[in-house]
Amino acid sequence: MKKYSREWIVAGALGLLMLSLALAAPHFFQLQPLLSRVTSQMPAMIVALGIAMVIISRQIDISLGAQFSMCAVIAGLVAAQGLPLGVAIAAALGAGALMGALNGLLVAYLGLPSIVVTLATMVTWQEALRLWQQGRLLNLPEGIQWFGMSQAQGQATVIGITFILLIALAWGMKNIGAGRAIYAVGSDAEAARLAGINPKRTTFGVFVSMGVLAAVAAVMNLVQSPQIQPSCGDGLELKAIAAAVVGGIAIRGGRGTLWGVLPGLFLLANVNPALTHFHQPPYWEKAIQGLVIILAVVADGWNQKKQSKG
Repeated sequence: MKKYSREWIVAGALGLLMLSLALAAPHFFQLQPLLSRVTSQMPAMIVALGIAMVIISRQIDISLGAQFSMCAVIAGLVAAQGLPLGVAIAAALGAGALMGALNGLLVAYLGLPSIVVTLATMVTWQEALRLWQQGRLLNLPEGIQWFGMSQAQGQATVIGITFILLIALAWGMKNIGAGRAIYAVGSDAEAARLAGINPKRTTFGVFVSMGVLAAVAAVMNLVQSPQIQPSCGDGLELKAIAAAVVGGIAIRGGRGTLWGVLPGLFLLANVNPALTHFHQPPYWEKAIQGLVIILAVVADGWNQKKQSKG
C-alpha cells in the first residue's frame, strides 16, 4: 500500500470530487452525458500512458500532440479516399511508428536531449500540417464515426479498447522484461547496461511505442466526430504530461505506475465540470490544475529527498 500511496491519494481526491458532485449536482451522473464525457477523455488517456512510459525512462516527448494531429489527418485522408477503416488505421499506426522512430533515433543513438529533439519535431509536424491542410477541416465519410456502429456501441468500444491498453501496458511494465528494462534505464542507465540491458534500444523502443500510442489515440478521436481538425492535438502534450505526473510518475524517471495515470487524468479533467456545477468562474480551471500539478511535483521531490536520506 505504501508503495502506491501517491496513486491512492490521487484516487481518493478524485473520489471526494465525485462525491461532492454527486451531492451538489446528481444530474452530473446521468448515464449518456457521463458516458460521453468519459469517452471524450479516452484519446488523452492513451497518450498519457505513452508519455508515462517515456518519463519513466527518464526522457520527455513534447511532440506527442503534433504526432496525434498528423496521424489523425493521415487516417482521415485515407478514409476520405473510400478505403476501408482498417487501411486508415494501419496508415495512422505506420505514421506514428515512423515519427516515434525518428525521435528515438535522434535521442537514443545520436545522444541528443529529448526535450530539444521533440521540440524540433513538434514544430516540424505542426508547420507541415499547417502548410499541407491550410487549417481546412477534413470531412469523413459515412461509416467511420463510431466504427460504423451505434453511438452507444462505439463509445463502449472506445472505452473498452482504452482500458484493455491500460491493463496490458500496466501488467507488461511490471511483468515483462521489456517493461522492467524501462524502469531500470530510467533509474540508472549505466547500472542497467552493466546488468545486460541495452539502454539505447530500450529508449528507442519507448519513443516508437509513444508514436504508436499517439496513433491509436488519434484513431479513437477520429471515430468520435464527422470531421477532423488539423490542430486537434494542440495542447494535448501538456494535458498528458500533467496527468502522468499527478498520477504518480516520477519526473526524474524510474518510478511510478501506469495505474496512477487514470485517476490523474480524470482528476484534472473534472475540474472544469466541477466549477460549472458549483457555479464558480471557469477561469479558475487552469489555476487549480496548475496548483494540483505543483503539489504533485513537490510531493515527488519531497518523497525522493526523504528516500535519499533514509
